[in-house]
Amino acid sequence: MNGYIQIGTCGLNGSKAAYAELFSSVEIQLTFYQPPRLATLEKWRSEVPADFEFVLKAWQLITHPAKSPTYKRLKRTLSESERVDAGYFKPTSIVEEAWQVTLACARTLGAKTILFQCPASFSQTPEHISNLIQFFSQIDRNGFNCCWEPRGSWDKQVVKDLCEELDLWHVVDPFVQSTMTPERCYFRLHGREGWRYQYETDELADLAELLPKEDAGYVFFNNSRMKQDALTFKQLLKNHF
Repeated sequence: MNGYIQIGTCGLNGSKAAYAELFSSVEIQLTFYQPPRLATLEKWRSEVPADFEFVLKAWQLITHPAKSPTYKRLKRTLSESERVDAGYFKPTSIVEEAWQVTLACARTLGAKTILFQCPASFSQTPEHISNLIQFFSQIDRNGFNCCWEPRGSWDKQVVKDLCEELDLWHVVDPFVQSTMTPERCYFRLHGREGWRYQYETDELADLAELLPKEDAGYVFFNNSRMKQDALTFKQLLKNHF
């Protein structure tokens, strides 16, 4: 396997320096709920090696409506109009502001890749598709990889066409559905029977077979045994591929 595959966990627990001794990449969660101050992110960047890669989730004000339970962790108080205008990639000032904040976070962390995780309520409707196309057609990506995780009911061909048109990576749990961008994979492992799950060795071997052989990709574990599973998977790739 000649592709450059980043392996890690969704979120950091404990020392960043200790984590960086085990993995070369992490998916940052805090930027989704409430982006930290840039000074805090600068400190994070200084605590890990220069080649360590931060991948971050875009601020929820871009993707999620204000009624989402995830807004409970939002420290900013939104006006009524902002609450109406937030989320679903709407062509509004609050979504544009959230993108600029996300962009500043990505630059500060030295990131290459940004994940846009959508709620299941962001379903395949003409309005949502229009918002998605307008957003990704108009933003200045500054060279970042933009990765889209649709979680509602979407037709595979529609997802494939949108990813091709908008130059997006399709983000999936590969044990739930297939990626429509297999040459640019971003896998998020949530546990096959729920969060309290540990992957078997043969399951991880199956996962390895899904990775691109020549291209880049990400594999982030988001289950209760995420650290252990990520380490096991990393060793498996090293030994057999």
